Parts: sequence; C-alpha cells; structure tokens
Amino acid sequence: MKVRIGMVVAGVLMALWGAWELWQSVDVRGLVRLPLWLGGAVIVDDFVLAPLTLAAGWLVAKWSQRPDAHRTVGVVRTTLLYVGITSLIALPLVFRQGTGANPTVLPRDYLRDWLLLEATIVVIGAVGYFTFSRVRASSGDIGGR
Repeated sequence: MKVRIGMVVAGVLMALWGAWELWQSVDVRGLVRLPLWLGGAVIVDDFVLAPLTLAAGWLVAKWSQRPDAHRTVGVVRTTLLYVGITSLIALPLVFRQGTGANPTVLPRDYLRDWLLLEATIVVIGAVGYFTFSRVRASSGDIGGR
C-alpha cells in the first residue's frame, strides 16, 4: 500500500513539474491555441477521417463479396493500409512546410515526395492486384481443378 501511495505522489509531482515547465516555456497565446488545435484535431478525426475510413472499409467489404475476390482482397487492403499509414505520417510535414517554416528544418519538397511515395505504393498494389487476380485456382482450393 505504501508503494502505491509513493507512486501516486511521484506521479502527481511529475505532472506538476511538467505543467510548470510547460507554463514557463510556452507563451500565453500558445496556451490558448493549444486547446483550439486539439479541439480541431478531434473534430477533423471524428467528422472527416472516421467517416472516410468507414466508407473505404464498406466499399472494400462490398467489393470483396464478388466471386473469386478472396485472392485480391488482401492486396487491396494492404495497399490501402500503407497509403493510410504513410499519409498519416507525412501530412503534418506537408502542411507545416507551407507556413514559412525554417528551411533548414524542412528543406525538402514534402508534397512531391509524399505524392511519389503514394504513387509507388499504389503501383505496387496494382501490380500485386493484377498478378493475384490472374492466378488460377490450384488443386488445393475448394472446387479447383
């Protein structure tokens, strides 16, 4: 029991220290903008990203119900997964670059690089799709000859 109390006290002290450091290092305008930014992030996530993700999942699920789709659904899902992950990582850099950021910190053209990466992922996914969609059923498949 004493260990728990000690850990709670240590946690509270660390949180207070972190709040003090935040208060000392960020100006008042930044502290006002932070909740606005976090609120905007929640709104964008709940009303833009989540519906787009659900719509894409619904479309892939409907598309995968066609005959012989089991061979290609994995390729499409994997391609969409990698496009989503790389976009999630790259978009903050793309948006930050256009605001006059320090060119020594963000020296590259992130929009071009991100689009090239996404195009590469889609091309590899398309090659995989057309490769796996032409594969005939083997004798191990149900109903295959």
